[in-house]
Amino acid sequence: GVAVYTSEQDRYHPERLALMGELRQGMASGQLVLNYQPMINLKTGQVIGVEVLMRWQHPQRGLISPAQFIPLAEQTGLIKPMTLGTIEAAVRQCQAWQRGGLNLTVSVNLSVRCLQDARLPDQIAKLLDASGVAPGRLGLEITESCIMGDPERAMEILTCLNRMELKLSVDDFGTGYSSLAYLKRLPVHELKIDKAFVLGMMRDRHDAAIVRAAVDMGHDLGLVVVAEGVEDQQTWHGLVAIGCDAAQGYYMSRPIPAADLPRWLNESHRWSALIHMAGR
Repeated sequence: GVAVYTSEQDRYHPERLALMGELRQGMASGQLVLNYQPMINLKTGQVIGVEVLMRWQHPQRGLISPAQFIPLAEQTGLIKPMTLGTIEAAVRQCQAWQRGGLNLTVSVNLSVRCLQDARLPDQIAKLLDASGVAPGRLGLEITESCIMGDPERAMEILTCLNRMELKLSVDDFGTGYSSLAYLKRLPVHELKIDKAFVLGMMRDRHDAAIVRAAVDMGHDLGLVVVAEGVEDQQTWHGLVAIGCDAAQGYYMSRPIPAADLPRWLNESHRWSALIHMAGR
């Protein structure tokens, strides 16, 4: 066989090494910015929460996507302080919104290193206690591959987090190699279908079958099912037709700064109108 070399996969490539050093500096100087993408209830049109999405605003290189810098953070060990810093910022933002009368669940993607750290529940409990934010207002999203790295340890940590009444989600469902035996045991509340299947569900019968099966399985397990990557009205209606609970994607909103969210919410009555039209 033939292997094709790419600099992105070479951990010792000068470009990657330079980015690693710059990432540490970027974290210290506030270059990592958080945006928030709304999740919409497909039955009511109500906003049920937001997902925190991180971008790196590099002073010379411009906007760098998580796909580029998260692997670097994992390789260098920066992913743990990065994840905990994101959780802390999400809790602070939730507290600020709460003071303004806006009660939203804010969800953060949890890294595999944090999920394997027995100190995580206590660290989160301290953040919540200091802020006065109810545990149910903080969501943690965990990928299948993150769980399957060490399933028993993941189960222990997730059980502790569940006892704390945090909202737990399996993220990017369908792209990992999870065991259904573990999935049925996981103390989670939500299943998020990966956008790779949602994007093609109205054109490809195989994608449509996978999305429909994920919705049915999630409901059979008592989970709320969220579709990621909804980019057009046709997909919205397709998800409504198969009974999916909620959706997020560019059709409703791109990730937006925290300061812009209240204004977006004031305009989001259009989703209720869309629900009304779909019900005719």
